[in-house]
Amino acid sequence: DPLPPPLPKKQLQRAESLPEHGPSRHCQGNPTTWADSIPPPHLWHEEGAPSTIPPRDRPSWGAKKPLTKSQSLGEPGARSSPQKSPLPGPAELTFGMADGELGQLLQPLESPVGLCGVVLRCQAATLARLAARIQEELMGSEERQQVLEAELAGKSWAALSILDREPCCESGDAWYFRVGFAFEQTQLVLAAKVPKAFSTSPGVQSSLGAHCSIQRLIGHFTNRPPWELVLPRSPGEQSRSPSGEDLGSRTHPQVLISPEVPYQTLAGFVKGSHGLHRTSPGHYERLACLLLLQVCMGLEHLRAENVRQGDLCPENLLLVRCPCPPRSQQGKEAPLGLSLPRLLISSFFKVKDKRRPCSTSQEQDWTEGLAAPASLVADELNVGTLIYQILHVDISLENILGLRSNRLPEIPSLSIYSTGLKRLAMLLLHRDPCKRVSIEQARSILQVLLWGPRQELFARNKKTLTLLQSWVQVKRALLLLKFAENSAGAGASPGLEEWLCCQYFKEVTEHTLYQVTQALYT
Repeated sequence: DPLPPPLPKKQLQRAESLPEHGPSRHCQGNPTTWADSIPPPHLWHEEGAPSTIPPRDRPSWGAKKPLTKSQSLGEPGARSSPQKSPLPGPAELTFGMADGELGQLLQPLESPVGLCGVVLRCQAATLARLAARIQEELMGSEERQQVLEAELAGKSWAALSILDREPCCESGDAWYFRVGFAFEQTQLVLAAKVPKAFSTSPGVQSSLGAHCSIQRLIGHFTNRPPWELVLPRSPGEQSRSPSGEDLGSRTHPQVLISPEVPYQTLAGFVKGSHGLHRTSPGHYERLACLLLLQVCMGLEHLRAENVRQGDLCPENLLLVRCPCPPRSQQGKEAPLGLSLPRLLISSFFKVKDKRRPCSTSQEQDWTEGLAAPASLVADELNVGTLIYQILHVDISLENILGLRSNRLPEIPSLSIYSTGLKRLAMLLLHRDPCKRVSIEQARSILQVLLWGPRQELFARNKKTLTLLQSWVQVKRALLLLKFAENSAGAGASPGLEEWLCCQYFKEVTEHTLYQVTQALYT
């Protein structure tokens, strides 16, 4: 008999494209063997394709996929797809976009679900742009700051004018004086920082990236400060001579120049706000949440830069007035304590050793915290102590660490924020360091306290990821509508609080909200 004809070449290609170890192992063997070869969902793109999986770890059926018939024959669809101009992304969509481009984007959207997704991404992109604009209003243009820093390079005290002989602010580690500098046909008001410690070096602080809660340095002088500056001294110290010579010491500190001029420390704000806390507890405790939020955001930034604050206490946290008042308050001074100031962390040191792991002994951890310098105490303990200090509860870190039980001092329930702040303090000051919330989690808890979701959302609705996702989407849309209405009317122009709110809704996800609300409302 003649030999049978060979198999068609097309079938051979199909056979070669199958997994090397054959389909029988998956069809006849343990079905979990095949299932285990699928990568976990978090390693997939939105389209469902593996992303970061090395080729050797991917399923073999995905590595040898042959060309489809249409691709091998070069059909018009396959030829024209690479030549199409890319569709504009949500960040590029504007109201003035030509209808031709807009129609090109809308054509593949065959259902309202797809259109809704585009609208939601447009809202997120708009919120990010709005947050960037408000940040530039608050902090100034980064390019302009770089030009100003270049102008100050190599200058001496002769280039500055002394605006006030007395310090405008005294922190725990420095005095601040208002000075003037002519720049781009305007007279800028800057802060001259005179450190109390003569060994202060600006190297670490100058290397930090720009952040709304971190003090910036744009120059430094090594020559002696002018005699006009009155440096407060402790009793018994000698003062300056009429010629400006420092009789108490032959050395002098290196003066640092900052674009932010502080008017007060957090310690001074807390000391002068007892009456406000008593008469307007809701307003004051909301301010407390906003100030604590700025502290947490600054600490997060420092950790990303591998830097720690020098001494996180109210005396070393600076308050700076925002550059322009809201439109409704233009032409008149806002009442003291009613406007939200920027909060700045102003002292730092470089971290050499990694943070030690959670101690197996709770008592050992608290004992070490009690004996450690203030700059080495965990950030979580410092922020937890700040909550009590801002809320006028008389307690110190030493007292908290010295407590032999988990019971912390009572925080009076004066507003809708009191219970949440008390809960956050308890989570930050937990005896077991492994059970404390992190600074990142504390920031998220403060954001939920300020902008929701509040507990009444779950009174009649079961808490699910779908519910939280819908809440985020609706609140994000309503926030943009609020900005639009204010810009068209006589409402307040966006300021620091609006920027903090934008930062929250720009980044928050339903998964984060689920975890935070579990910790806060349990």
